[in-house]
Amino acid sequence: MWHFSHFSFFSFCCLYIFLVIIPHQKGSNIAATSVDIINQTCKTCADESYTVDYIFCLTSLQVIPVSHVTNLHGLALIAMELALRNATNTVSGIKKSLNGTAFDPFALACLENCLELYSGSVRTIVDSIGAFVSEHYVIAKVWLSTVMEAVATCEEGFAEKKGEVPPLTKENYDLFQLCNIALCIIHLLTPPLPP
Repeated sequence: MWHFSHFSFFSFCCLYIFLVIIPHQKGSNIAATSVDIINQTCKTCADESYTVDYIFCLTSLQVIPVSHVTNLHGLALIAMELALRNATNTVSGIKKSLNGTAFDPFALACLENCLELYSGSVRTIVDSIGAFVSEHYVIAKVWLSTVMEAVATCEEGFAEKKGEVPPLTKENYDLFQLCNIALCIIHLLTPPLPP
């Protein structure tokens, strides 16, 4: 498995832009070529996958300033970094919830399961980023799919008890979408197989 140190979000993106993206765009006007890249990418992903939410994609990627001066490689990396931030924050939130008294034993057991799933997802997303940066796109896609399955398992656990309201629905949805967006972008970057 890949083991990369945990860069801060902006340092990782800046490093990637200066080492990978800008050298590939010599002689081009970066601002002109990337004005609509977020919109076009989100539209393509929403058109190709019924599970990608166009508005979520657009609003998530637009809030990161560096996304406006990047290409598809940069957008995939940003989506994965946002997924990593989401998963890391959710782990912290679950730990706080487990220390409280707001949940019954069933919900606590579900939260403990979600904590395990999210903790594994943090490591898997880091490994996905490493695989992606190393251009092992198939491996990155498999690991991102694994994270999406973990999120679905977390959400479904609460459904086993009738009337139980899952406390992580927003976090699960957000992480699922971010991984799905990254998957779509990596798919767009993957060369088609020869006939």
